[in-house]
Amino acid sequence: MKPVPKLRRPLMLAIASLMLSSVALPAAATIGTTTIDVRSKGALGDGQHDDTAAFQAAINALPSTGGTVTVPAGRYMIDASRAINLRSHTRLRMDPLAELDVIPNSLGRYWAVKVWYVSDVEITGGKIVGDRAQHLGTTGEWGYGINITASNSVSISDITVSNCWGDGVIVSAAGSGSTIKMSGNVVLNRVVSTNNRRQGLTIAPSHDVLVMNSTFSNSNGTAPQAGIDIEPMTQGAVANVRLVNNVMSGNRGNGLEVHDNVSGLIVSHNTLQGNHGFGVFTASPGTVAIDSNLITQNGLAGAAINGSSHDVNVTNNALTLNSTRYMPITATGGGLGRDLHVSTTTVNIYVAGNQFSPR
Repeated sequence: MKPVPKLRRPLMLAIASLMLSSVALPAAATIGTTTIDVRSKGALGDGQHDDTAAFQAAINALPSTGGTVTVPAGRYMIDASRAINLRSHTRLRMDPLAELDVIPNSLGRYWAVKVWYVSDVEITGGKIVGDRAQHLGTTGEWGYGINITASNSVSISDITVSNCWGDGVIVSAAGSGSTIKMSGNVVLNRVVSTNNRRQGLTIAPSHDVLVMNSTFSNSNGTAPQAGIDIEPMTQGAVANVRLVNNVMSGNRGNGLEVHDNVSGLIVSHNTLQGNHGFGVFTASPGTVAIDSNLITQNGLAGAAINGSSHDVNVTNNALTLNSTRYMPITATGGGLGRDLHVSTTTVNIYVAGNQFSPR
């Protein structure tokens, strides 16, 4: 591990400013006033009948100004090859005992709920359950619970997404280069995404994403198997993501992993615990604040700042009892040897005020 230089003062001030705004919620979505119950369009919620068409009929029956589709308690079977396609200015409000179950299929790619090319959308309440236990195919890794693509002003709250063939939730873009259309102003609040095959949450090209008070756990089955993976790669960029007061635990991969083309990332007051990989892994992002998190009992180092990561602030974290499965703990390595790794290829890394495991 190389010596850790201090950040330039202007960058420290910029990160401090971002931290101060880290829990500010974007403006609420504009939702129409009309309300339609999915049962009025033929949904049965009996765990046997295909209710996909009834859900779509309820959504399509809303006026151009949108409105709310309500889903009473019940188990609704959904054909994820067609998906539930939400429109702009629409809220999908599910009873806490409402469950959308994906009908088993053999597809490598599917969507239970699609939020594509729309704005001002809310999804709240209930559960979405994928088909991974009964999936009929063996290929692909893109079976999504909720897929947000090229959409703006989207709120997901108070929902559990589990057992998907791919990701529980993805926030992404359409196209690339000069034609890219990114998602933006997306909020996930009190979301539980667990036991999904690829990962709990993927953040692809997008901007202004706030994830708070949520849990991303037990991802397992096909790589990366992370709790949260911020991975725009070459499609585009990710800017201004805030992860606040979340839990990333028990994932077969890393708790949080962050790749190229990411900037303005705040990771604050989260718990990253018991992941088989790193608690936090960065490949090559820039302008990142990792502050006041509990990062403990992960299989590899608590935090690994790798690749060409630059302008990263690692402050006031409890980084303890990591490297519990795979990395040997040497007598001279002490807390830093098991809890924090900074690659020699990184630039402008600042580490201060952290608690490490005793030597």
